Amino acid sequence: PAPAMLGAPARYLVFFQYFGTRYSGVMETKSDQALVGVQNYLEKAAQKLKPSAPIKFHISSRTDSGVHALANAAHLDIQRAPGKAAFSGKQLVQSLNYHLKPEPIRILSAQRVPSTFHARFCALSRTYIYRLLLGCAHYSQIPVFERDLCWAPAGGPLDIPAMREGAKFLLGTHDFSTFRSLNNETPFQCPVRTLLQLEIQAAPGFLAHHYQHRGLEFWEVKFKSKAFLYRQVRRMVGALVAVGQGKLVPQDIQELLELKDALAFPPHAMAPPSGLFLQSVEY
Repeated sequence: PAPAMLGAPARYLVFFQYFGTRYSGVMETKSDQALVGVQNYLEKAAQKLKPSAPIKFHISSRTDSGVHALANAAHLDIQRAPGKAAFSGKQLVQSLNYHLKPEPIRILSAQRVPSTFHARFCALSRTYIYRLLLGCAHYSQIPVFERDLCWAPAGGPLDIPAMREGAKFLLGTHDFSTFRSLNNETPFQCPVRTLLQLEIQAAPGFLAHHYQHRGLEFWEVKFKSKAFLYRQVRRMVGALVAVGQGKLVPQDIQELLELKDALAFPPHAMAPPSGLFLQSVEY
């Protein structure tokens, strides 16, 4: 007998988080690499739901090797065998998390969305935070609970008011060519972006209130935009930290913007991936 006609697949929006240190980034990679992408694990877990067609995660926001996400987003279509009801959001969360252990990746929520929804193109904005740890003379002073989760720039305290002064130049709509790293997509990507928010605020450390620790200070730099260029946040943080260290003056941020040249960015000034977190994707 002819197989029963398959109904339309169900599309879901899922939010998920991950500790990025052991992955090559969020995007899928060839599985024979030493480090693979978070997407590889998500799709491997999804295949264990026995769908009648392979499941692909369409991820909202690319993150690099070593970068973390408190909440990234993706959409996926699940085609089940005839007669099988679509998963509820709760079933999908529980099943995927069951198959994801022991990886430090968690599905936070899942909901049905229309088949026209796209996790990347429907996003209104993305918010990143970058965590800085001040007061470490040497990396061995970083608390063990903070390893891989912050950047402790060398060389004494940072001039936060100067950093805030420099940050004002980055707000709004600019050609951010100087603040992107070059990759194979660069020639096709418009370098103009609108930075909706940039704040530098004191922040708590993980468990820091439980130990009295040599005057360590945590700060968070928060960025919000509809979309970011490749490594734009890490370059902006690195330049602002250079201002805080007195290597640049606030006005230099404006001059770097006006140069519109990725190669004009100061060498070695890009912040490392460990302090960067995708905080949220807004729809």
